Amino acid sequence: MKATEVPAIAGAYLFEPTPYADERGFFCRTFDADVVRSVGLDPDTFIQDSLSRSARGVLRGMHLRSGAGEAKLVRCSYGKVFDVVVDLRPDSPTYRNWVSFELSGETQVTLYIPAGCAHGFQALTETADTSYRIDRPHDPAEDVTIRYDDPELAIPWPLPVTSMSERDREAPSLAEALKQKES
Repeated sequence: MKATEVPAIAGAYLFEPTPYADERGFFCRTFDADVVRSVGLDPDTFIQDSLSRSARGVLRGMHLRSGAGEAKLVRCSYGKVFDVVVDLRPDSPTYRNWVSFELSGETQVTLYIPAGCAHGFQALTETADTSYRIDRPHDPAEDVTIRYDDPELAIPWPLPVTSMSERDREAPSLAEALKQKES
């Protein structure tokens, strides 16, 4: 497994496994505490694993947490997603930058998203399973959502949106969400 820094988002990393493929399929390590430690992260801080399943065109996001925020490891374990991270840490050298990745079950690449960054994705395949490893218990009172189509971000989502949660549909603009995050 190899760790690569994401230059557009300070403190973000891609963890790329080395799959072993044969006629049966493949096997790979999707988490390695020593590799996580090698980039200065504490693997013991991750306390919760979650999984979402989405159909093609479903959009989830843009989500972040207020207060101390929430760091997470995100991986598409099956299918393919267009994954987006927005740096919303005012003291970060990459503040307000966003970057996108195509994460897939074929590569099993894991993205580390630092606390204070917003995250969202759109399913590109008929079924896309996305796995999350999170560093804090979920507290719905700290949820912050930003409009996926905020003109200030201008994220070029690759497909028409087929479905999203009511919370995502009614999300405020980036400017409004940043005020909420600070409170």
